[in-house]
Amino acid sequence: MNRTRAALTMLALCSLTAIDARPSTAETYRPWCVQYSGRSGGRSCAFTSFEQCMMTAGPGTGGSCVQNPWYLWYGEHGPSTTGQSGRARRW
Repeated sequence: MNRTRAALTMLALCSLTAIDARPSTAETYRPWCVQYSGRSGGRSCAFTSFEQCMMTAGPGTGGSCVQNPWYLWYGEHGPSTTGQSGRARRW
C-alpha cells in the first residue's frame, strides 16, 4: 500500500514537472510580410525591415513584400485611443 501511494505521488510530481508552464507573452507583430502568389498563396510576416523581406522574396520565389496589416493597426504600442479624425474612439 505504501509503495503504491509513493509511486502515485512520484508519478504526479514528475508529470507536473514535465509540464514546464510559463507565463504567456504578447504577440509580436513585424512590419513586413512576404506574400506568395500561386495556388497555395502563403504569407510570412516575420520581417523587421523591407530589405530583409526582399532578400526572402527574391526573384524566382513568386513572393512580394507588403506591409503587415496587423502591424499597421497594432504596431509596437497597440492601437491608439484616437481615430483618424482625432476624436476618441468608443470601445
